[in-house]
Amino acid sequence: MSVEDSYFEALYQLSDDPWAMRERWYEQRKRALLLACLPRRRYRSVFEPGCATGETSAALAERCDALLCSDTAAPAVALSRQRLHGLAHVQVIQSRQPEQWPEGTFDLIVLNEIGYYLDSEALDRVTVLALQSLSEEGQLLACHWRQPITGCEFTGDQIHGRLQARMGLTELLNHQEADFVMTLWSRDPRSVAAHEGLS
Repeated sequence: MSVEDSYFEALYQLSDDPWAMRERWYEQRKRALLLACLPRRRYRSVFEPGCATGETSAALAERCDALLCSDTAAPAVALSRQRLHGLAHVQVIQSRQPEQWPEGTFDLIVLNEIGYYLDSEALDRVTVLALQSLSEEGQLLACHWRQPITGCEFTGDQIHGRLQARMGLTELLNHQEADFVMTLWSRDPRSVAAHEGLS
């Protein structure tokens, strides 16, 4: 069974930044790496489920024409709306995945630290929905902690292995550290250099 909303609601009762995304160098550096791993300078449309407090969302907003962020926890949605206030091209909604996957097509979907909170059925459903939502040249970037998390079914490596087996897309990038793994899949197999006519 996927983690219940009450788990996240309880976290936000204790802190308005449960994972210290604003203060910790680990989180700041990981965001910088996430942005550096994106092969395109700019995307038309991006979907980020599990946006938490909107720190990664604010960075993604600088790289796209339209950004849809969502979270299952009402406090996270409120904090993200506050963080992203004034950005007309950004929308933040409350929704639970995969039950409330949005309509529309996206050039980039970012699954950032949310896979562990899904059970196997929900993770597989998210994979199917993501594939259906990707544009013709769409990309999916996933980033997850590699160590076991109490109460969660998967580690980051297991999540990415499961995505790899079911995506059927080209893996353009796989960055692994002791702490986390970051992988990017794309419908378009060309590298950044190939896009610029250099290879």
